[in-house]
Amino acid sequence: MSTRYPPVSLIGVPTDIGAGHRGARMGPEALRIAGLGEALVARGVDVRDIGNIDGPRNPWAAPVAGYRHLQEVVDWNRALMEATYAELADGRMPIMLGGDHCLAMGSITAVSRWCRAQGRKLRVLWLDAHSDFNTSEVTPSGNVHGMPVACLCGLGPRELTHLGGDAPALQPEQVRQIGIRSVDPEEKRLIKQHRIDVYDMRYIDENGMKRTVEAALAGLDEDTHLHVSFDVDFLDPSIAPGVGTTVPGGPNYREAQLVMEMIADTGRLGSLDIVELNPVIDNRNLTAELAVDLVESLFGKSTLMRD
Repeated sequence: MSTRYPPVSLIGVPTDIGAGHRGARMGPEALRIAGLGEALVARGVDVRDIGNIDGPRNPWAAPVAGYRHLQEVVDWNRALMEATYAELADGRMPIMLGGDHCLAMGSITAVSRWCRAQGRKLRVLWLDAHSDFNTSEVTPSGNVHGMPVACLCGLGPRELTHLGGDAPALQPEQVRQIGIRSVDPEEKRLIKQHRIDVYDMRYIDENGMKRTVEAALAGLDEDTHLHVSFDVDFLDPSIAPGVGTTVPGGPNYREAQLVMEMIADTGRLGSLDIVELNPVIDNRNLTAELAVDLVESLFGKSTLMRD
Protein backbone atom coordinates (compact mmCIF):
# COMPACT_ATOMS: atom_id res chain seq x y z
CA MET A 1 0.00 0.00 0.00
CA SER A 2 1.31 3.43 -0.92
CA THR A 3 1.90 5.79 1.97
CA ARG A 4 2.20 8.72 -0.38
CA TYR A 5 -0.94 8.45 -2.48
CA PRO A 6 -4.52 7.89 -1.39
CA PRO A 7 -6.43 4.95 -2.82
CA VAL A 8 -7.43 5.53 -6.43
CA SER A 9 -10.75 5.00 -8.20
CA LEU A 10 -10.85 4.63 -11.98
CA ILE A 11 -14.05 6.06 -13.51
CA GLY A 12 -14.66 5.21 -17.17
CA VAL A 13 -16.68 7.74 -19.17
CA PRO A 14 -17.13 6.23 -22.65
CA THR A 15 -18.51 9.08 -24.71
CA ASP A 16 -17.41 11.40 -27.50
CA ILE A 17 -20.52 13.54 -27.02
CA GLY A 18 -18.59 16.84 -27.03
CA ALA A 19 -16.10 16.03 -29.78
CA GLY A 20 -15.91 16.62 -33.51
CA HIS A 21 -14.66 13.09 -34.25
CA ARG A 22 -16.06 9.74 -33.19
CA GLY A 23 -13.86 7.35 -31.25
CA ALA A 24 -12.94 8.89 -27.88
CA ARG A 25 -15.76 6.81 -26.40
CA MET A 26 -13.35 3.85 -26.71
CA GLY A 27 -10.66 5.58 -24.66
CA PRO A 28 -11.46 4.01 -21.28
CA GLU A 29 -11.06 0.46 -22.56
CA ALA A 30 -7.85 1.34 -24.41
CA LEU A 31 -6.36 2.67 -21.16
CA ARG A 32 -7.45 -0.46 -19.31
CA ILE A 33 -5.99 -2.70 -22.03
CA ALA A 34 -2.75 -0.71 -21.81
CA GLY A 35 -2.60 -1.72 -18.15
CA LEU A 36 -3.32 1.50 -16.26
CA GLY A 37 -4.78 -0.21 -13.20
CA GLU A 38 -2.04 -2.83 -13.02
CA ALA A 39 0.67 -0.19 -13.42
CA LEU A 40 -0.63 1.76 -10.43
CA VAL A 41 -1.02 -1.39 -8.34
CA ALA A 42 2.62 -2.20 -9.13
CA ARG A 43 3.53 1.20 -7.66
CA GLY A 44 1.84 0.26 -4.40
CA VAL A 45 -1.39 2.16 -5.00
CA ASP A 46 -4.75 0.74 -3.92
CA VAL A 47 -6.82 0.79 -7.13
CA ARG A 48 -10.55 0.30 -7.50
CA ASP A 49 -12.05 0.31 -11.00
CA ILE A 50 -15.69 1.29 -10.58
CA GLY A 51 -16.40 0.53 -14.24
CA ASN A 52 -18.06 2.85 -16.74
CA ILE A 53 -20.67 5.52 -16.20
CA ASP A 54 -23.63 5.18 -18.52
CA GLY A 55 -25.22 8.05 -20.40
CA PRO A 56 -27.10 8.94 -23.56
CA ARG A 57 -25.87 7.81 -26.94
CA ASN A 58 -24.21 10.30 -29.28
CA PRO A 59 -26.89 11.53 -31.72
CA TRP A 60 -24.23 13.07 -34.01
CA ALA A 61 -26.49 16.05 -34.71
CA ALA A 62 -25.87 19.60 -35.87
CA PRO A 63 -25.53 22.47 -33.38
CA VAL A 64 -28.69 23.91 -31.86
CA ALA A 65 -28.41 27.53 -30.67
CA GLY A 66 -24.62 27.24 -30.89
CA TYR A 67 -24.14 23.96 -29.02
CA ARG A 68 -23.94 20.38 -30.24
CA HIS A 69 -25.63 17.78 -28.05
CA LEU A 70 -26.11 20.17 -25.10
CA GLN A 71 -28.58 18.03 -23.14
CA GLU A 72 -26.50 14.90 -23.64
CA VAL A 73 -23.37 16.79 -22.55
CA VAL A 74 -25.21 17.93 -19.42
CA ASP A 75 -26.39 14.38 -18.65
CA TRP A 76 -22.95 12.84 -18.99
CA ASN A 77 -21.27 15.55 -16.92
CA ARG A 78 -23.86 15.39 -14.17
CA ALA A 79 -23.39 11.63 -13.88
CA LEU A 80 -19.61 12.05 -13.78
CA MET A 81 -19.88 14.85 -11.23
CA GLU A 82 -21.88 12.63 -8.89
CA ALA A 83 -19.54 9.65 -9.33
CA THR A 84 -16.44 11.80 -8.79
CA TYR A 85 -17.85 13.42 -5.66
CA ALA A 86 -18.80 10.02 -4.24
CA GLU A 87 -15.22 8.75 -4.61
CA LEU A 88 -13.78 11.91 -3.04
CA ALA A 89 -16.21 11.56 -0.14
CA ASP A 90 -14.99 7.98 0.30
CA GLY A 91 -11.43 9.24 0.72
CA ARG A 92 -10.29 8.16 -2.74
CA MET A 93 -8.54 9.89 -5.63
CA PRO A 94 -10.76 9.89 -8.74
CA ILE A 95 -9.10 9.26 -12.11
CA MET A 96 -11.47 9.94 -14.99
CA LEU A 97 -10.86 7.80 -18.06
CA GLY A 98 -12.35 9.71 -20.99
CA GLY A 99 -13.98 10.29 -23.29
CA ASP A 100 -13.63 13.77 -24.70
CA HIS A 101 -12.55 16.88 -22.80
CA CYS A 102 -16.03 18.29 -22.25
CA LEU A 103 -16.15 15.76 -19.39
CA ALA A 104 -13.73 17.87 -17.35
CA MET A 105 -16.74 20.00 -16.47
CA GLY A 106 -18.20 17.11 -14.48
CA SER A 107 -15.00 16.03 -12.79
CA ILE A 108 -13.74 19.52 -11.93
CA THR A 109 -17.13 20.72 -10.73
CA ALA A 110 -17.16 17.81 -8.29
CA VAL A 111 -13.60 18.53 -7.15
CA SER A 112 -14.46 22.20 -6.71
CA ARG A 113 -17.49 21.35 -4.57
CA TRP A 114 -15.38 18.97 -2.51
CA CYS A 115 -12.67 21.57 -1.94
CA ARG A 116 -15.22 24.16 -0.83
CA ALA A 117 -16.78 21.66 1.59
CA GLN A 118 -13.34 20.83 3.03
CA GLY A 119 -12.13 24.44 3.14
CA ARG A 120 -9.28 23.66 0.73
CA LYS A 121 -7.85 25.64 -2.16
CA LEU A 122 -8.00 24.24 -5.71
CA ARG A 123 -5.43 24.51 -8.49
CA VAL A 124 -6.23 23.11 -11.95
CA LEU A 125 -3.35 22.21 -14.25
CA TRP A 126 -4.64 21.97 -17.81
CA LEU A 127 -2.26 20.00 -20.08
CA ASP A 128 -3.53 20.49 -23.62
CA ALA A 129 -2.76 21.72 -27.12
CA HIS A 130 -5.94 23.83 -26.87
CA SER A 131 -7.11 26.38 -24.31
CA ASP A 132 -10.73 25.14 -24.51
CA PHE A 133 -11.95 28.66 -23.68
CA ASN A 134 -14.44 28.96 -26.51
CA THR A 135 -18.07 29.99 -26.29
CA SER A 136 -20.88 29.40 -28.75
CA GLU A 137 -20.38 32.95 -30.01
CA VAL A 138 -16.78 32.36 -31.09
CA THR A 139 -16.74 28.79 -32.39
CA PRO A 140 -18.70 27.74 -35.47
CA SER A 141 -18.51 24.01 -34.71
CA GLY A 142 -20.55 24.07 -31.50
CA ASN A 143 -18.39 21.19 -30.17
CA VAL A 144 -18.46 21.49 -26.39
CA HIS A 145 -15.04 19.83 -25.92
CA GLY A 146 -13.65 23.23 -26.96
CA MET A 147 -15.54 25.03 -24.19
CA PRO A 148 -14.98 23.34 -20.79
CA VAL A 149 -12.61 25.90 -19.25
CA ALA A 150 -14.92 28.75 -20.28
CA CYS A 151 -17.94 26.95 -18.84
CA LEU A 152 -16.12 26.11 -15.60
CA CYS A 153 -15.28 29.83 -15.28
CA GLY A 154 -18.90 30.88 -15.87
CA LEU A 155 -19.00 31.56 -19.62
CA GLY A 156 -21.59 29.41 -21.36
CA PRO A 157 -25.08 27.97 -20.92
CA ARG A 158 -26.35 27.95 -17.33
CA GLU A 159 -26.90 24.18 -17.48
CA LEU A 160 -23.10 23.82 -17.65
CA THR A 161 -21.79 26.92 -15.86
CA HIS A 162 -23.90 26.07 -12.79
CA LEU A 163 -23.69 22.29 -13.03
CA GLY A 164 -22.78 21.98 -9.36
CA GLY A 165 -24.95 24.66 -7.79
CA ASP A 166 -25.28 28.41 -7.56
CA ALA A 167 -21.89 29.54 -8.83
CA PRO A 168 -19.30 28.62 -11.47
CA ALA A 169 -16.83 25.95 -10.37
CA LEU A 170 -13.67 27.96 -11.00
CA GLN A 171 -12.20 31.42 -10.96
CA PRO A 172 -9.77 32.05 -13.85
CA GLU A 173 -6.87 32.55 -11.44
CA GLN A 174 -7.18 28.91 -10.30
CA VAL A 175 -6.23 27.60 -13.76
CA ARG A 176 -2.77 27.07 -15.27
CA GLN A 177 -2.50 25.84 -18.86
CA ILE A 178 0.64 24.20 -20.32
CA GLY A 179 1.43 23.17 -23.89
CA ILE A 180 -1.08 25.43 -25.64
CA ARG A 181 -0.48 25.90 -29.36
CA SER A 182 -3.90 26.13 -31.00
CA VAL A 183 -6.21 29.00 -30.03
CA ASP A 184 -9.05 30.42 -32.11
CA PRO A 185 -8.84 34.17 -32.92
CA GLU A 186 -11.74 35.28 -30.72
CA GLU A 187 -10.74 32.77 -28.06
CA LYS A 188 -7.44 34.67 -27.73
CA ARG A 189 -9.39 37.79 -26.84
CA LEU A 190 -11.40 35.95 -24.18
CA ILE A 191 -8.24 34.44 -22.67
CA LYS A 192 -6.67 37.88 -22.40
CA GLN A 193 -9.86 39.45 -21.05
CA HIS A 194 -10.23 36.84 -18.30
CA ARG A 195 -6.48 36.64 -17.65
CA ILE A 196 -6.11 32.88 -17.94
CA ASP A 197 -2.57 31.86 -17.02
CA VAL A 198 -1.32 30.21 -20.23
CA TYR A 199 2.15 28.76 -20.78
CA ASP A 200 2.10 28.22 -24.53
CA MET A 201 4.74 26.44 -26.58
CA ARG A 202 6.58 29.69 -27.27
CA TYR A 203 6.90 30.27 -23.53
CA ILE A 204 8.16 26.70 -23.11
CA ASP A 205 10.66 27.11 -25.97
CA GLU A 206 11.99 30.35 -24.50
CA ASN A 207 12.09 29.32 -20.84
CA GLY A 208 12.35 25.53 -20.82
CA MET A 209 9.92 23.05 -19.38
CA LYS A 210 11.42 23.08 -15.88
CA ARG A 211 10.87 26.81 -15.38
CA THR A 212 7.44 26.52 -16.99
CA VAL A 213 6.23 23.87 -14.57
CA GLU A 214 7.79 25.66 -11.61
CA ALA A 215 5.80 28.77 -12.53
CA ALA A 216 2.57 26.81 -13.03
CA LEU A 217 2.93 25.05 -9.67
CA ALA A 218 4.13 28.08 -7.70
CA GLY A 219 2.18 28.73 -4.53
CA LEU A 220 0.94 25.19 -3.91
CA ASP A 221 0.79 24.40 -0.21
CA GLU A 222 -0.56 21.63 2.00
CA ASP A 223 -4.06 23.14 1.82
CA THR A 224 -4.13 22.98 -2.00
CA HIS A 225 -5.81 20.20 -3.96
CA LEU A 226 -4.15 19.81 -7.38
CA HIS A 227 -6.34 18.59 -10.22
CA VAL A 228 -4.56 17.61 -13.43
CA SER A 229 -6.62 17.58 -16.63
CA PHE A 230 -4.48 15.69 -19.14
CA ASP A 231 -5.61 15.90 -22.75
CA VAL A 232 -3.50 13.41 -24.67
CA ASP A 233 -3.20 15.91 -27.55
CA PHE A 234 -0.95 17.89 -25.19
CA LEU A 235 1.77 15.59 -26.54
CA ASP A 236 3.40 15.99 -29.91
CA PRO A 237 1.51 13.83 -32.44
CA SER A 238 4.77 12.17 -33.50
CA ILE A 239 4.65 10.25 -30.20
CA ALA A 240 0.89 10.34 -29.57
CA PRO A 241 -1.02 9.87 -32.84
CA GLY A 242 -4.23 8.56 -31.27
CA VAL A 243 -6.10 11.84 -30.82
CA GLY A 244 -8.81 13.49 -32.89
CA THR A 245 -7.30 16.98 -33.04
CA THR A 246 -3.55 16.65 -33.58
CA VAL A 247 -1.48 19.83 -33.45
CA PRO A 248 2.23 19.65 -34.37
CA GLY A 249 4.89 21.14 -32.15
CA GLY A 250 3.92 19.76 -28.77
CA PRO A 251 6.03 18.49 -25.87
CA ASN A 252 8.26 15.52 -26.62
CA TYR A 253 8.52 12.38 -24.50
CA ARG A 254 11.18 13.67 -22.15
CA GLU A 255 9.47 17.04 -21.64
CA ALA A 256 6.20 15.29 -20.84
CA GLN A 257 7.94 12.99 -18.38
CA LEU A 258 9.48 16.01 -16.66
CA VAL A 259 6.04 17.63 -16.29
CA MET A 260 4.64 14.50 -14.64
CA GLU A 261 7.65 13.96 -12.40
CA MET A 262 7.57 17.55 -11.18
CA ILE A 263 3.85 17.24 -10.41
CA ALA A 264 4.59 14.05 -8.48
CA ASP A 265 7.32 15.85 -6.53
CA THR A 266 4.74 18.26 -5.09
CA GLY A 267 2.81 15.45 -3.40
CA ARG A 268 -0.37 17.46 -4.02
CA LEU A 269 -2.04 15.48 -6.81
CA GLY A 270 -5.64 14.95 -5.76
CA SER A 271 -7.53 14.05 -8.94
CA LEU A 272 -6.87 13.41 -12.61
CA ASP A 273 -8.56 13.44 -16.01
CA ILE A 274 -7.17 11.46 -18.98
CA VAL A 275 -9.10 12.53 -22.07
CA GLU A 276 -9.30 12.64 -25.87
CA LEU A 277 -7.57 9.30 -26.45
CA ASN A 278 -9.03 7.98 -29.71
CA PRO A 279 -8.08 4.34 -30.34
CA VAL A 280 -9.69 4.41 -33.79
CA ILE A 281 -6.81 6.50 -35.12
CA ASP A 282 -4.09 5.19 -32.82
CA ASN A 283 -1.27 2.86 -33.85
CA ARG A 284 -1.55 -0.47 -31.97
CA ASN A 285 -2.57 1.29 -28.73
CA LEU A 286 0.74 3.19 -28.71
CA THR A 287 -0.84 6.40 -27.40
CA ALA A 288 -2.69 4.62 -24.60
CA GLU A 289 0.51 2.88 -23.52
CA LEU A 290 2.34 6.22 -23.51
CA ALA A 291 -0.45 7.76 -21.41
CA VAL A 292 -0.10 4.92 -18.89
CA ASP A 293 3.67 5.45 -18.80
CA LEU A 294 3.17 9.15 -18.05
CA VAL A 295 0.58 8.45 -15.35
CA GLU A 296 3.09 6.12 -13.69
CA SER A 297 5.43 9.12 -13.50
CA LEU A 298 2.63 11.14 -11.92
CA PHE A 299 2.64 8.46 -9.24
CA GLY A 300 6.32 8.63 -8.52
CA LYS A 301 8.08 6.53 -11.15
CA SER A 302 11.53 8.01 -11.79
CA THR A 303 14.91 6.87 -13.00
CA LEU A 304 16.58 7.23 -9.59
CA MET A 305 15.47 7.48 -5.98
CA ARG A 306 15.20 11.20 -5.25
CA ASP A 307 14.77 13.17 -2.04
